[in-house]
Amino acid sequence: MHPELAADLDQLPALLEEARQRAVGFLAGLDERPVIPPQSESPTTAAPTAPGPLPEDGGGLRAALAEFGERWEPRLSASAGPRYFGFVTGGATPAALVGDWLTATADQNSNSSLDPTGQHLERETVDWLRELFGLSAAHSGTFVSGATMSNTVGLAIAREWLGERLGVDVAEDGVAALGRVRVLSGSAHSSIAKALSVLGLGRTALSTVPTLPGREAVDVAALERALAEADGPCIVVANAGTVNTVDFDDLRAIAELRDRYGCWLHVDAAFGAFAALSPLHAGLVAGLDLADSVCVDLHKWLNVPYDSAVQFTRRRDLQARVFQNAAAYLGPIGDHPDLVHLTPENSHRLRALAAWFTLRAYGRAGHREIVERCVAGAEALGAAIDATDGLRLLAPVRLNVVCFTLAEDPTPERLAALADRISDQAFLTPTRYAGLPALRAAFSNWRTTAADVRRTAGALAAALPAVKAD
Repeated sequence: MHPELAADLDQLPALLEEARQRAVGFLAGLDERPVIPPQSESPTTAAPTAPGPLPEDGGGLRAALAEFGERWEPRLSASAGPRYFGFVTGGATPAALVGDWLTATADQNSNSSLDPTGQHLERETVDWLRELFGLSAAHSGTFVSGATMSNTVGLAIAREWLGERLGVDVAEDGVAALGRVRVLSGSAHSSIAKALSVLGLGRTALSTVPTLPGREAVDVAALERALAEADGPCIVVANAGTVNTVDFDDLRAIAELRDRYGCWLHVDAAFGAFAALSPLHAGLVAGLDLADSVCVDLHKWLNVPYDSAVQFTRRRDLQARVFQNAAAYLGPIGDHPDLVHLTPENSHRLRALAAWFTLRAYGRAGHREIVERCVAGAEALGAAIDATDGLRLLAPVRLNVVCFTLAEDPTPERLAALADRISDQAFLTPTRYAGLPALRAAFSNWRTTAADVRRTAGALAAALPAVKAD
């Protein structure tokens, strides 16, 4: 054994303790850490020097920890903290963090029944999630890396279903056997077009259907007209929580159209599915169980570490037809396919363990409280923005995202300046809504409290005079 490996093995308990102390220190400093640290000016956050060559002799783990602490840790964002409102980013609950540490420790590749415990744990966790989101036992699920991969898997199953309807085997003969494919959606997330590109269906397969006035929800009547005019079976991508305003399509009405016109219904519920946990908001996802495939992201509102998502479908048989991996060492697929036959990955880490830990530790009630506290925080920030001279809400706060802009001259440059001026206090991401440049704040971190809302609202109000003066 290489001497540095041998030395680290001998000292592993002490080295892990050093790593633990570093992790505890990082988490303890989240509240006061700049949410987006400056990337220059301060010596502690200066841009790293140009990459050098890989060292011949590394010096062992302690040397690596020291360099990480000097060059990289000061420049990391506080994305695990309570005021990182950019994108839709959760954190890691204490239980999820422990689960993730143990995932790396055990280092399981949970794809084969020849070594089955990881698969059994994942299936139990998927069952818990299925119940959490109000899905029936007709749905089966599998862990994947994120919402983009979940949408890709769901649309791959839909692609195979199209072949079934047309009497061709896409998995064997290729996508050309399908001819032109139409994918209909009102406000599809950008990952849908990316998935269509990956699957060979093409970005132009996506047709945008008109939405309701002043909404991001699809106009069901317009969708019906599009289905009636379609030449052959279609895929419909419905939204359970759009990215800008968390708008929800009428899933029950769309499911009725699916039954009438014979299309595949995929629901992108990346974070909107969590509305099911709150009695006040569960009606937003009524009809989710009627979908043929469903995307849910877990490193958002479940607050497990990146990367983690789950996909559900009613047609596991088609899923296995798409992703089956024929190799003598894997054995036959059978009626209950191993996970290796259900996603693009032949190998994946035991992502389910972090989710298992947080679900087991806090249960339905604990995660309901996270969802409801985040919703309350979004509503409070929306109210504060509405009351702030110089800012304007662009949409009602339906769940956990606040979409707003400057009341006057809302250019991308001025909005970027506003976001930059508060970036040490809170992180917001740019968007465009109703033709206007805007900012959005997404609440999904388990640490966020009313104090963080007040701090963010105060930072926005304090930054406005300087932005107006520019």
